Amino acid sequence: MKVPTVQPERPPEIPTTQEHRFPCDNCGGDMRFDPGDDRMICDHCGHAEPLGRAAPSAISEIDIREGLNTASSDVETEETRVLSCDNCGAQVEFDPALHAAECPFCATPVVTDTGTNRHIKPAALIPFNLDEPQAHKAMDDWLGRLWFAPNGLQKYARKGQKMNGIYVPFWTYDAQTDTAYSGQRGDVYYVTQTVMRDGKPTKMKVPKVRWTPRRGRVRRFFDDVTVLASNSLPKRHTDALEPWDMSALAPYAPQFLAGFRAEAYRVTLEEGLTEARARMDRVIQRDVRMDIGGDQQRINSMETKLSEVTFKHVLLPVWVAAYKYRGQSYRFVVNGQTGRVQGERPYSAIKIALAVIAALIVAGIAAAIYSQT
Repeated sequence: MKVPTVQPERPPEIPTTQEHRFPCDNCGGDMRFDPGDDRMICDHCGHAEPLGRAAPSAISEIDIREGLNTASSDVETEETRVLSCDNCGAQVEFDPALHAAECPFCATPVVTDTGTNRHIKPAALIPFNLDEPQAHKAMDDWLGRLWFAPNGLQKYARKGQKMNGIYVPFWTYDAQTDTAYSGQRGDVYYVTQTVMRDGKPTKMKVPKVRWTPRRGRVRRFFDDVTVLASNSLPKRHTDALEPWDMSALAPYAPQFLAGFRAEAYRVTLEEGLTEARARMDRVIQRDVRMDIGGDQQRINSMETKLSEVTFKHVLLPVWVAAYKYRGQSYRFVVNGQTGRVQGERPYSAIKIALAVIAALIVAGIAAAIYSQT
């Protein structure tokens, strides 16, 4: 499968950076999105206002060729002001009132730079369903299940630890695939052979495989193959936050970001498509094996054609906590929709040593009892 490439024909027009504020009608303070409820709330006076959502049908797919050539297409782009971290490479939108901050992904002190980032505008997002206290509880419960963590780690990580709600960028891809394949079908059969056992001839059934050539075609439509568009977090952690309920996607509106941050994507649309194709290929290979049938299968060749390839830039909710413990940075991520937790943790050498010693003692006692009986 070849990824279509298009050369830019004219320089892009850079839109003016927009800063969104949502003043409270009651006191004039800034309102924020309230997770779990479709409303905006003012932390200063408690005034709340319902937040209407556009219909899911308003979320549109974009042709991949348009996305790869934003310079000469109608793909909507935007420019945002970002904070750049030299340690982990994160680029996070920041409040212009801030002049210094700590990177939410790695806890490294960062002096903000009024740099800008131009990117494809998000088409949709999954709003936060968990608020910060709920995310803290999920993290505390996860820490409490770590057997070999140092004493006091849970208390240290919890003490004054602020969690940052961040919308993390993802690409989603749709594609119709048509794959022609050639291979072999293996059917197991048994033959009776005489073998020597304990000096005596013994008859037994021996499995054999009969291979026959196979050719065919399989088709599959892929919907919302999701690829992380960030390099700031370990991919093994973000992958472990799955599954996401993509049916909860809402058309993008800046009100959902009020009180939260959004990360700019670092994985390009073309790089994301390459990863999406690899995921598709694994599923197609499984389809080919099922189509070949039999007890065993061999795939000699697969030629896949893609059509109707579209994409979306979406934002998914993640609570992030980063802290330093004995000079080392550790990170936790909590799925802002489901509460699933993944993270990094230190190990206690003393606890591990004691566990090994205890296991050796138990094994020794068991061996002594066995020898006596």
